Amino acid sequence: MLASGASAFRVQDGMERLARAVGIERLHVQMTYTTITATAWANGTFRTEVVEQRNLGVNADRIDRFNAYVQSLPASLLVEDAIRDIEKIHRRPVLYSIPVSSIASGLACAGFAFLNKGGLVECLAVLVAALIGQAVRRLLLKRHVNHFMTWMVCGFAASGLYMAIVGSLQSTDVIDATHQAGMVSAVLFLVPGFPLVTSILDLIRQDFIAGISRGTYVVMLIIATAASVWAVSSIFDWSISTTQPGYSLEPLPLAAGRALATFIAAYGFAMLFNAPAQACLLAGLNGTIINVARLVGQDADFNPVGAVGIAAFFAGIIAHVFSRHSRFSRVTLSVPAVVVMIPGVPLYRAMTAMSAGQDVLTALESTVTLLLTTTAIGVGLALARVVTDRHWRMEEPPEVPTLGDSTPTIPEPFRH
Repeated sequence: MLASGASAFRVQDGMERLARAVGIERLHVQMTYTTITATAWANGTFRTEVVEQRNLGVNADRIDRFNAYVQSLPASLLVEDAIRDIEKIHRRPVLYSIPVSSIASGLACAGFAFLNKGGLVECLAVLVAALIGQAVRRLLLKRHVNHFMTWMVCGFAASGLYMAIVGSLQSTDVIDATHQAGMVSAVLFLVPGFPLVTSILDLIRQDFIAGISRGTYVVMLIIATAASVWAVSSIFDWSISTTQPGYSLEPLPLAAGRALATFIAAYGFAMLFNAPAQACLLAGLNGTIINVARLVGQDADFNPVGAVGIAAFFAGIIAHVFSRHSRFSRVTLSVPAVVVMIPGVPLYRAMTAMSAGQDVLTALESTVTLLLTTTAIGVGLALARVVTDRHWRMEEPPEVPTLGDSTPTIPEPFRH
């Protein structure tokens, strides 16, 4: 579960349920993003083990299958049977091939481009660039290439391809020079939305070690992507600052376009998280409801950070309702829905501007706003969990079992 991107609470809860089923009296777990330290008590003694996993990633289907498995455990279970069942889930292949995943990435980022006021040219160029970028990422991850280097290479590939497409159209006078800023939308498939949200949830639930280590991983990936975008834009003197909107629509067509773009983006990101088709559909509907309402509120001059927090709260509530009538977990149905609210375009623009030494004060101001917005997403989801889940409302103090009356093993002459 940890290797699949599950939160610390979900991993710990699953381990404790499985421990009780196989006869362990008590289990204490401490984890980071890459290690688990577990101490088990049984039969008057205890044992501590530390394991490390380096296969970082997101697999929503595996998380849901593990969650369903531990929720349906019998009162007693042989360890051998548990190992067999876990291995069966772990060895399941990913649901989507590289071509299908790449198409989902392209469509999702094209939806993002529209939501960021990109026109037809930006959306089509982003679709192609993000499609190729995701294919490169899947190929590199399949070969276990370092994630920092993978994100940097994919950032180069996607931003460079977008620049090549738009630049060639500009050089032939097919389009004007107002489409350069869409390059940032081409790398939004690299936004580590799932670990970003789960790291905030870990921190809010006071799983500090897991939350900080996961958050550090997120920051490193963002830096890798921002560095690649900055390098490409600097080498080729490509402006990614905000330009004029690519469209002007009446309120009703605008709302319809936003709804469709949000649904495509949320559905596509759910596919990137390896969620089943039905879960993608539910996550897409969830994202469409909350994001369109958020954008309408912002158009009416509602505080943007407050709008994001309220939208994230209702995303969590809707995910809870959907999960009660399906086999999918709340995280699978809520994270893709709120990822569309992560301000990825302003984030990469701000980091690129700071890297180039351009308007640093404005970039810092934007960065603070982005941090508040991202925090609002986590707080909104956490409040929804507190309202709907007793384990998030109440903290049970941990108990350390006694070792019991064991027979002394020290020879009699040495006991004093």
